[in-house]
Amino acid sequence: MEIKKIIKESIAVKQAIINSSELNKNIEIVTAQMVECYRNGGTVYFCGNGGSAADAQHIAAELSGRFYYDRPPLAAEALHVNTSYLTAVANDYSYDEIYARYIRGVAKKGDILVGISTSGNSKNIIRAFEAANELGAKTVALTGKTGGNMKNIANIVINVPSTDTPRIQESHIMIGHIICQYVESEMFPR
Repeated sequence: MEIKKIIKESIAVKQAIINSSELNKNIEIVTAQMVECYRNGGTVYFCGNGGSAADAQHIAAELSGRFYYDRPPLAAEALHVNTSYLTAVANDYSYDEIYARYIRGVAKKGDILVGISTSGNSKNIIRAFEAANELGAKTVALTGKTGGNMKNIANIVINVPSTDTPRIQESHIMIGHIICQYVESEMFPR
């Protein structure tokens, strides 16, 4: 087993993020948009599949619970946590509709939907972006190197410069933590 090799690969992806002024700018833009969303009484929604669903839930929990310090909660929700809804819509409509249908029911202009997909090609997230865009919500794609099809529909793309799924996911959670830290400190300065 090459533990050091894996760690070095992870560090190399993060170094590429550090070196990308475009990625850093997009992270700053998303952070500013989230602060504006919250100041206007909005909600930030997250969605993903598999490990990206876990990341969506993790980041939503950091915002709605707390990140570094005790402060009031922020409205953040991972769209997949209601399994009865998820299985009903997947069964009655299709899996591609699970997030779009939910967004049509809850999102409003000024809200933000963050879709997390290492490939950028998750049909259910693309459909959710279409629904969010129709409602005037902002869409943020957190993807891998190419951005996939999500790059064509998202308002902002944060595409980790890698094609290696585990390295992309590690970077997604790091970026999520950066966003949470800055949103928390802007909303509730100490």
